[in-house]
Amino acid sequence: LGMAAPAALHRSVVSPAGRHTASLIFLHGSGDTGQGARAWIKQILNQDMAFQHIKVIYPTAPARPYTPMKGAFSNVWFDRYKICNDVPEHIESIDSMCQGLTELINDEVKNGIAKNRILIGGFSMGGGMAMHLAYRFHQDLAGVFALSSFLNKDSAVYQALKRNETALPELFQCHGTADELVLYSWGEETNKMLKSLGVSASLHTFPNLNHELNRTEIEKLKSWIVKKLPVEAPKAN
Repeated sequence: LGMAAPAALHRSVVSPAGRHTASLIFLHGSGDTGQGARAWIKQILNQDMAFQHIKVIYPTAPARPYTPMKGAFSNVWFDRYKICNDVPEHIESIDSMCQGLTELINDEVKNGIAKNRILIGGFSMGGGMAMHLAYRFHQDLAGVFALSSFLNKDSAVYQALKRNETALPELFQCHGTADELVLYSWGEETNKMLKSLGVSASLHTFPNLNHELNRTEIEKLKSWIVKKLPVEAPKAN
């Protein structure tokens, strides 16, 4: 019988300073929480990543058994057979989480935010999740960002884009060349594949950066966010 409605995801929210006209959803890396990702960025910037008109939402993935940790429970967006780009994707867990995150997008739409005023992205596994969500199910979002992330070689995302005819959200990707967990080459290959399938994608390379975020990267991301979600002129009544 039908899937039970997924429980609403816990979320940590940074409200806009002024009128809310756009939203940003930031997905944490495996084993983290929304609160943790927000605190990490706050520590790097010495303040929250905040905007005049953009609400920033950091949801937390529900805990589930995670195969790379021998089945121990972890806050992960989906399961993986292993952390590697040439194994099949765990598509059941990816698709069920796409439902939960669609609820989150729908909540923003109910708040009066158009889908082309919503950005989604994340760090590591969060970026991978964002690419699945946007390129397979929500191609009308404003854009996608993926920091130290990758897609598996035969990803369902590539399969979906092979059949795609419409305009696609732009991708902003960052990756450190010293990343030992998610190899730079996996990120680079993901970028090339998506480009070849019609995605307008940039890849910002950070020499000597390991599997982490740094200030330059977040400042670059913030500039891109404001470019994709500019302040709207107030509508005349």
